[in-house]
Amino acid sequence: MRIGPYQLENNVIVAPMAGITDRPFRQLCRRLGAGLAVSEMLSSNPKVWKTDKSMNRMDHSGESGIRSVQIAGADPELMAQAAQFNVQNGAQIIDINMGCPAKKVNKKLAGSALLQYPDLVEEIVQAVVGAVNVPVTLKIRTGWDPDNRNGVEIAKIAERNRIASLAVHGRTRACMYKGEAEYDTIKAIKQSVSIPVVANGDITSPEKAKQVLDYTGADAIMIGRAAQGRPWIFREIDYYLRTGKHLPAPEISEVRGILMEHLLNLHQFYGEPMGARIARKHVSWYLQSHDQEGQFRRVFNALEQPEAQIEALENYFETLAAN
Repeated sequence: MRIGPYQLENNVIVAPMAGITDRPFRQLCRRLGAGLAVSEMLSSNPKVWKTDKSMNRMDHSGESGIRSVQIAGADPELMAQAAQFNVQNGAQIIDINMGCPAKKVNKKLAGSALLQYPDLVEEIVQAVVGAVNVPVTLKIRTGWDPDNRNGVEIAKIAERNRIASLAVHGRTRACMYKGEAEYDTIKAIKQSVSIPVVANGDITSPEKAKQVLDYTGADAIMIGRAAQGRPWIFREIDYYLRTGKHLPAPEISEVRGILMEHLLNLHQFYGEPMGARIARKHVSWYLQSHDQEGQFRRVFNALEQPEAQIEALENYFETLAAN
């Protein structure tokens, strides 16, 4: 799959997830087989660009692969300025967020709330595409609610305004993350436009990835929640799509190595105390299948110091190996 001048190594993409797809996570997913990793969304409000949170989200120093940065907002002029700012900061692709269903985003008319206003969608897309000389991509849902699935209309707006690729989550905003994703709308979108289409939503296994690609005709798939605590899912899916065979599940020793690498990178990236706090949710995801009763995770979540977290995890894995 190509996005503008960029040829992706494969067609398995990391979905942008607020509070999750920071630089340490993106780098890990890329190393473990993702063809592209999109950043957490950045507000188009310049008043917040100098906050610690935004500065971390804008940090791409030393990052390998294609740097795709997602921006969110509802004002075409501010979105254009945000696109320019992030390109100056190293973004090679700008992604527009029209898919986030979160209330705090939607109440500002950003994210998937924009799908109610196709004219405003067009204004924003035109402003952003016209403001930068890098490819602009768009992420949407299938519509605002099940009675208003206007994904095909939005896709046509995207195509005629030179959007380089379109990612579609197979739910409406009203569905949030409930129920099952539907792929009929993604299939209809793919049939209605010639730009690359990326299918997103409930893709949790190599088999499901192939089913969704075959059914929708999409050019790529995007993985979000299924990669939490399982960043090797990207190589598993890529391998299956190329060979029709399954990679063996990672040995516990490799899981330990990946988790420790992730933990140390979080500590280094955020410093104290944030690194240790942010690590908790990731460690919880990694260990869900091993620590099913949550006993270790309760202990781990009380630890404030990076050194204590490292020691606790090393002891935990040594006990696992001994059993």
